[in-house]
Amino acid sequence: MSTTRHHINRTRRLAAAPRPRRTETVTEPTPLRKRPVKEPVAAESSSHPHSPPGRALVVICVLTLLLGAFAGWAHSRAAAERDVPAARNTALTDVARTSEIKGRTDKAVADLFSYDYAHPEVAREAVSSLLTGRAVTEHKQLLGPVLAQADKSKAVITTTVTESAVERISGDRARVLVFADQSSSTTHGKSGTAYAGAMFAVEWVRQDGRWLVSGIDTFGR
Repeated sequence: MSTTRHHINRTRRLAAAPRPRRTETVTEPTPLRKRPVKEPVAAESSSHPHSPPGRALVVICVLTLLLGAFAGWAHSRAAAERDVPAARNTALTDVARTSEIKGRTDKAVADLFSYDYAHPEVAREAVSSLLTGRAVTEHKQLLGPVLAQADKSKAVITTTVTESAVERISGDRARVLVFADQSSSTTHGKSGTAYAGAMFAVEWVRQDGRWLVSGIDTFGR
């Protein structure tokens, strides 16, 4: 009987004793493996496929041939233009003719653009003997108002070429660039002497063995 009671008491003590806590192991979640991100591949346009290297070289060769052909055509065209007699410029090759034209220009400018109120016939003679064609009208437009004032103020106008250069000689025509100084003095009143500079081009034409001024180019002034 005592044994049975002892067993029962032991059983009760074990049942009443606190049970040990269960230790739960918390497992950290395994991080997800990142998939490698693929760069988007640009879709090749079917309308603009990449040209193979061979084709690019062919295009370059064709362009080179075209440019070469154009250069050859331009060179031959320029040579043909130079071979036309009217287009030849002998200003640098015909030294004697160039010197002659230059000397004529220096003298003609001095005669045509100088004026002495006491001897107006000298200026009229220069106009009639040196000018032809449109140069007659151009000279009158340039000097007409000046000469009218010169007579009233009893002025003396002197023009001197300071520098000239033959720009072109082509057959019976020539063109000369001129730099000139002009002074004007008067005996009427006390105006004194005035000075001015000018730049223009003189065009020549050879008619019946004589060189005449056919144009006076003031470059739009």
